[in-house]
Amino acid sequence: MTTASAFHFESLVWDWPIAVYLFLIGISAGLVVLAVLLRQYYPNAAGSNSTLMRTTLILAPTTIVLGLLILIFHLTRPWTFWKLMFHYSPTSVMSMGVMLFQVYMAVLVVWLAKIYETELISLQQKWLPKLSIIPRVLAMLTQAMRFLDIIMLVLAVLLGAYTGFLLSALKSYPFLNNPLLPALFLFSGISSGIAVSLIALALRYRKNIHNPESTFLHRVEGFVIWLEIFLLAAFFVGLALGDDGKIRSLIAALGGGFWTWWFWIGVVGFGFIIPLGLKKWVDKSHRATRILLVSGSSLFGVFCLRFFVLYAGQLTVA
Repeated sequence: MTTASAFHFESLVWDWPIAVYLFLIGISAGLVVLAVLLRQYYPNAAGSNSTLMRTTLILAPTTIVLGLLILIFHLTRPWTFWKLMFHYSPTSVMSMGVMLFQVYMAVLVVWLAKIYETELISLQQKWLPKLSIIPRVLAMLTQAMRFLDIIMLVLAVLLGAYTGFLLSALKSYPFLNNPLLPALFLFSGISSGIAVSLIALALRYRKNIHNPESTFLHRVEGFVIWLEIFLLAAFFVGLALGDDGKIRSLIAALGGGFWTWWFWIGVVGFGFIIPLGLKKWVDKSHRATRILLVSGSSLFGVFCLRFFVLYAGQLTVA
């Protein structure tokens, strides 16, 4: 017999590794969305030396790989995961997600290779001089780069929203079966991408963190945070106006207890109040420590949101 707790209860199916997986996938999608937008609106600041582009180069593929490894080892039979990579089912959200991951990773590698064409060709000439096909293929992509940007943006948006679709497909849980969840996860993923990028900027430019990249990120940040708040409010209003199952799930999530405190302190406090309340405090200073504090708080808030939705969403069964 097991004792029920905030992290272990009878109706729990997906536990904390899935929350971490959702968090990592959101960072990858958010970084790519921001990188594409930076290339479109601030092309002079989006070169290979750009902090945002470098962060995307390192973290966008890495977080995807880590997230998939977590998902694979969380399966009951992880050694059979390869079957999902070759057998697709249009009626399975998981199967469609695997297909999306494959396409996303393939396009991401090509897109990043073209952005870092000079560096890649330099490495190729040093280590693989006979592999001359690489410069030729990259040269052929020059005319298609704008189209590749659009494809990459679409795939990143789909990936960010997919994390919400994955949970909303759980129809037996009224809290999770909500059409706003994909949009909420998409924009919270972009918010995590902004936080990671600002942290990278603060670590790189400790003495002067204000540049075109940080200006771009701060402009997007204000819009994204308020949109997150609106989507979260609409999410709860939809539950309050729903059937008996949705009302019970809302009461279970916000009616008191561990996950209620988790939401108000972690999601609202760290994710919204601190970033919005200290925005002017950050803008008035060139000190990197302020960016690290506020962006770290925002990133932690997104992390808390993933845990809250996953666990609070499974407290109530229809």
